[in-house]
Amino acid sequence: MQPESPSSLSDLLNGTVDQFVGNVAGALPRVLTGLVFLALAVVLIRVTVAAVRAVLRRVYADQPIYVQLGGTLVAVVLWFGALLGFLSAVGLPEIAAALGTASGFLALGVSYALSGMLADAVAGIYLLRDPDFNPGDTVVAGDVTGVVDSIELRKTRFSVGEDTVVRANAEVEKKWTKKPE
Repeated sequence: MQPESPSSLSDLLNGTVDQFVGNVAGALPRVLTGLVFLALAVVLIRVTVAAVRAVLRRVYADQPIYVQLGGTLVAVVLWFGALLGFLSAVGLPEIAAALGTASGFLALGVSYALSGMLADAVAGIYLLRDPDFNPGDTVVAGDVTGVVDSIELRKTRFSVGEDTVVRANAEVEKKWTKKPE
């Protein structure tokens, strides 16, 4: 084998540099499009999350955990969508599609694993919005008869005599009866 001559090595180097510069120049419009998309997404996501939190603050004025949870969930979904949109805008739609599909399967698994907790949280929202179920009310919920102390995200606390009894919201929401005062 003969060593390459200096002219062929310089030709190879020049060709490589020319190809690299050409690829960067070709990708520049897509990268700029992606950056503009991200800038718009930041503004729109912040405005949307602020609006959602403002609405939730009005609806759940006495339950800041619901405001925080709702705002965070909306922000996560919107940021993930923005990431997928950015990948598509810069010319990587296959990666965006793969991430979208994988996240769907992940969300399915997480929702199945957390189904009990989600049921309690949803039941808690219903209990909080129910005008007949409030702290201070005497209720019968399953095997518990007591005064509602507090309604939280996943559980309700009852005073039964000197004791505090805690029940999952899904269990309470299924069947409860308000005792006349």
